[in-house]
Amino acid sequence: MAEIAPRSEWRTFGEELGEAEAAFAALPVERIQESDELYLLSAESDASVKVRDGLMDVKHLCAVDDDGLEQWVPVLKGAFPLCSADVDAVLEILRVPAPLDRASYTLDELLGELVLPNGALLAVDVHKRRVRYTVGGCMAELSDVRTEQGSTRTVAVESEDPAVVIAAVRSLGLGSRTNVCMARGLKTLVGLGTKRYAVIDVGTNSVKLHVGERRADGTWSTVADRAEVTRLGEGLDAARSLQLEPMERTAAAIAAMADEARRTGADAIAAVGTAGMRAAANGAELVNAVEARCGVRIEIIPGEEEARLAYLAARSGLGLSRGSLVVFDTGGGSSQFTFGHGDEVDEQFSVPVGAARLTERYGLDGAVSDEALPLRTPSSGWVAR
Repeated sequence: MAEIAPRSEWRTFGEELGEAEAAFAALPVERIQESDELYLLSAESDASVKVRDGLMDVKHLCAVDDDGLEQWVPVLKGAFPLCSADVDAVLEILRVPAPLDRASYTLDELLGELVLPNGALLAVDVHKRRVRYTVGGCMAELSDVRTEQGSTRTVAVESEDPAVVIAAVRSLGLGSRTNVCMARGLKTLVGLGTKRYAVIDVGTNSVKLHVGERRADGTWSTVADRAEVTRLGEGLDAARSLQLEPMERTAAAIAAMADEARRTGADAIAAVGTAGMRAAANGAELVNAVEARCGVRIEIIPGEEEARLAYLAARSGLGLSRGSLVVFDTGGGSSQFTFGHGDEVDEQFSVPVGAARLTERYGLDGAVSDEALPLRTPSSGWVAR
């Protein structure tokens, strides 16, 4: 195969492409193509493996630069039947090696004997309508992609000069979008490689469950999200230990949430304990009781780790990738402050000030008497009566 100069590629998927559609509408159309292709998708690899016009076409990702641009190189383009060496190479790049029983394979033999029996592989028929433009010196395509499982749109921008690609992407108003290769985009569309994970947050006032689904393109969606008030910290401030009834309520809630997470198909469940369990002398009793009851082990995390996780969650949930950020997270037993920029945390700390703790300490769950109110004196500042 003749040597081809490496090209930097960028692609995004989605039905709503915002101002990019208006930008394309203002440009002259250079070419419109329609094609039917068969993609071989792997849960273990994002390699580009497809059959078009009777040819097996395989590309391998050779580099990703600091801006997330990808460089792909062709490694195979051959007609069927494929010799066993070429089939072996295809399976290797898909990261699903398998013993071969034939000297060569037709497409039907490849699909019937090697692809369909393998749960990590999926053959997907794809119809594409590609409209080509030139944007800032780059080849750009706006494509409609249709499969039996659903349809979507995709924008691709390519050039040998990565800086030109980045400039073109920004000019289309797509600079905040993630670069997603064709294989990952198709896997997301058809559901291959999707994983579900559950987190249970055991707080001083409530227990929270979140089940998230991670798609093949790295994006997340919520499957379940709920909270149950169990008041684990009831009596903790005075006794310095968790009381039996709050522990029973909390353990029951955690067990129910673990069952719910498993019913949704979660591959793993993580549970963390925060301020109430940190402050209690007998926090290990609840850890052991919950593990015996439902098989979930609670990890009691330090306040600084709670602050760090709150920062990462806020940044991810709000889609903030640049600039400085301050996150204030208040809970039932403590409050966390985190300062950072991007993915980096510069400083974080936790203080034992929380809504449930102060409510119980000062009797704030009912009418507040004058005696319970703080009194400010000129000499001593704020004091409690």
